[in-house]
Amino acid sequence: MGDYSIGVDLGGTNLRIAAVDSDGKLMEKVTLGAEVSRGRDFIITEMCKAIETLRAKHRQAGELLGIGIGVPGFIDMATGMVMYTLGTGVGGGLVFNGRLWHGMTGMAGELGHFNVYADGHPCGCGSRGCLEQYASATAVVRMAREAITRDESAELKHLSHDPVQFTARSIYNLAVQRETASKKVFENVGRALGIGIGAMVNALNLPMYVIGGGVSNAWDAFAPAMFEEIKFRSSIYSLTSPDRIGHDKGTIITRALLGSDAGLYGAARLPMLEGFSQFEKGRHTTG
Repeated sequence: MGDYSIGVDLGGTNLRIAAVDSDGKLMEKVTLGAEVSRGRDFIITEMCKAIETLRAKHRQAGELLGIGIGVPGFIDMATGMVMYTLGTGVGGGLVFNGRLWHGMTGMAGELGHFNVYADGHPCGCGSRGCLEQYASATAVVRMAREAITRDESAELKHLSHDPVQFTARSIYNLAVQRETASKKVFENVGRALGIGIGAMVNALNLPMYVIGGGVSNAWDAFAPAMFEEIKFRSSIYSLTSPDRIGHDKGTIITRALLGSDAGLYGAARLPMLEGFSQFEKGRHTTG
């Protein structure tokens, strides 16, 4: 038996809780609906109930190292303040030397609010043209509805008659069937990502940029436009792309292998990293 931690991934649609052991193996996962309309207290109560259930069930598995919670919004690391923005958008993080970069107050990595179009679609943050207005599941649905308004697609119009089925996934299914308006929606996703990632490549020159989350499942629909835009926007990528200098040394832009479970694993990993940091601090102090 080994130690484990519990990770929580709170999204705009789902609330997911998982127990993960110290070797990174998923022990158990629970998925609930994130019923944001019922308020913050309800969501927190449901989260705590699920955590307690997992903790009781795996009490004999080993020591619980801690609980990590991933939430959308801004976090002040000093005070523990969280502002909940419970919408499906674009999140992000910067990892340097194997550790998450928090920034001055813990707010680093707010990649969803990179401005990709100066006079673009209004964003909930108060700005316009933010990346999450073009590269999120919510944005995919909005752009599809805009195509319907312009009378560009009978297929999308027919699909929209059932609001439950009118999702980013169903729009992607039309795109892979080469439906023109749906293909254009995902090309817009790719171009917006290309603008944002191109800027990051120019600024940071990191070896790898990883794209995860539900929309990454539509990789084949948006990636060609994304890479075309990145090559146009970033001379650094053009000089360091894998096809130019070799895959082992080039600037790699790829999909996340963990898919939609990445947030769960990251949240569960956090207590393990924090525990290790405290251990190292104590060892150096007493040694």
